[in-house]
Amino acid sequence: MYRSHTCGELNATHINSEVTLAGWVQKSRDKGFMNWVDLRDRYGITQLIFDESRTDKAVFDSSKTLGREFVIQVTGTVIERESKNAGMTTGDIEILVSKLTVLNGSLTPPFTIEDDTDGGEDIRMKYRYIDIRRNPVKNSLLFRHKVAMEVRKYLSAQDFCEVETPYLIKSTPEGARDFVVPSRMNEGQFYALPQSPQTFKQLLMVGGMDKYFQIVKCFRDEDLRADRQPEFTQIDCEMAFVEQEDILNTFEGLTRHLLKEIKGIEVDKFPRMTYEHAMKTYGNDKPDIRFGMEFGELNAVAQHKDFPVFNAAELVVGIAVPGAGELTRKEIDGIIDWIKRPQIGASGMVYVKCNADGTYKSSVDKFYDQADLAQWAQITGANPGDMILVLSGNADKTRTQLSALRMEMATRLGLRKPEEFAPLWVVDFPLLEFDEENGRYHAMHHPFTSPKPEDMHLLETDPGKVRANAYDMVLNGNEIGGGSIRIHDKATQQLMFNYLGFTPEEAKNQFGFLMDAFQFGAPPHGGLAFGLDRLVAILGGQETIRDFIAFPKNNSGRDVMIDAPSVIDEKQLKELHIKLNLI
Repeated sequence: MYRSHTCGELNATHINSEVTLAGWVQKSRDKGFMNWVDLRDRYGITQLIFDESRTDKAVFDSSKTLGREFVIQVTGTVIERESKNAGMTTGDIEILVSKLTVLNGSLTPPFTIEDDTDGGEDIRMKYRYIDIRRNPVKNSLLFRHKVAMEVRKYLSAQDFCEVETPYLIKSTPEGARDFVVPSRMNEGQFYALPQSPQTFKQLLMVGGMDKYFQIVKCFRDEDLRADRQPEFTQIDCEMAFVEQEDILNTFEGLTRHLLKEIKGIEVDKFPRMTYEHAMKTYGNDKPDIRFGMEFGELNAVAQHKDFPVFNAAELVVGIAVPGAGELTRKEIDGIIDWIKRPQIGASGMVYVKCNADGTYKSSVDKFYDQADLAQWAQITGANPGDMILVLSGNADKTRTQLSALRMEMATRLGLRKPEEFAPLWVVDFPLLEFDEENGRYHAMHHPFTSPKPEDMHLLETDPGKVRANAYDMVLNGNEIGGGSIRIHDKATQQLMFNYLGFTPEEAKNQFGFLMDAFQFGAPPHGGLAFGLDRLVAILGGQETIRDFIAFPKNNSGRDVMIDAPSVIDEKQLKELHIKLNLI
């Protein structure tokens, strides 16, 4: 037995007990005749004491050779600590060591194993196995485990069955790029890693499994950012004999359960918002509703004067930023510079200060009088002390730019509080979106999403106006889950493939197995998938997902710890029937 207790569980009730501990040396303090060592494991830290007058000489001498991160085992007696440490769960005691065994030495770590480390992100990712020893990363992984366990507990109580689906599947042309895997046994043919288990979970519904879930790895070969990885984890779910309302209620319940069990927060019924309203009011389909700053469209009250910028614009729209009327000119110029960055792409901004005395001061006073600006304030909901920020131009681009500005101002003002949670459903998405480059429609979600029954007739005449039986769950400005009611009959699915530009041969080649299954009594069904990485990060109060993943990739999709992806040798390539043409 390497240990009788962990380094986080001993307290005053254990005084005079003989114990055995094992772990890593956090740090040591050598006072000559006495040596203290902090021993750390996953559960906490316990102070060890080596006393020249009470410890065997060989053990005492050995204690002076211990370096940081040495792995050791000690046996000793729990004694009361003279200088107690209220900041440690084991701060009332220490271990008077009688036996010391070095289980493994350690090189000096490339960064300190402390909560506030001196290691940069690159070096910590290279030595991720050491980084995991730090409390912030360790606790994030334990937090992820807790969330996953609560998900399994809730769904199992709702009669969901966890079923594993294949990782080696067939590549499909829709969605993001696939990661492909060559088949040695089938020359010139490839598997794909799943972007989601979509078709398999639908087939499970055909198979009568009724309620399925899986916490599953998915893979997408797409550009990366802070909250995106080439491999990620979904809470993937599907239900048979359901309508949209059944699914919303079920997964609203799951989210409410997680907020209560993980964060101790009670949430009322989630608000619902149409896609159209979200785009018009917030400029995006995943609005953060923890704060206001809703869009106010100003065309009617801003395009009647001789201000050419507004008069030429398709859309003039503004937001009222609370308390921002006190911003200095330098601070306002900083905001203008921010929106002019290539990532945002605005050409400029008009602002209006709403003074405490009810008057207004704007950057366009030459063109607009106090009565005009008062109308702007009314439409945007501005109060004295606020500032109205106005953008104009192409409607879609301007809404996107103002949405980014809204979030930036909320961040600067501290309105995006990580311990405040505001979930909502966004519903009634467009079924199709037109791809100008390819001159055809794409499924906004995926080609298995059912149209709203009342919009079916528009498929023939105006497919762009057909709404999908689809829904996204949004939490604090992040899409954490999305799904839809699926098509469950062959005729409708074939019709959908037709509108997406598939020939009958292409549809049969790619999805014939699913269309065939629909002919054998497929029930009405639908589902949803949560992004577990993002959900855990938001519940943990973080913006990025990396610290909640044991071994994440960097922004280039590389694992710098194991140096992957990497080349493979010529023999393997030959077995896989692959010849590289490197120029």
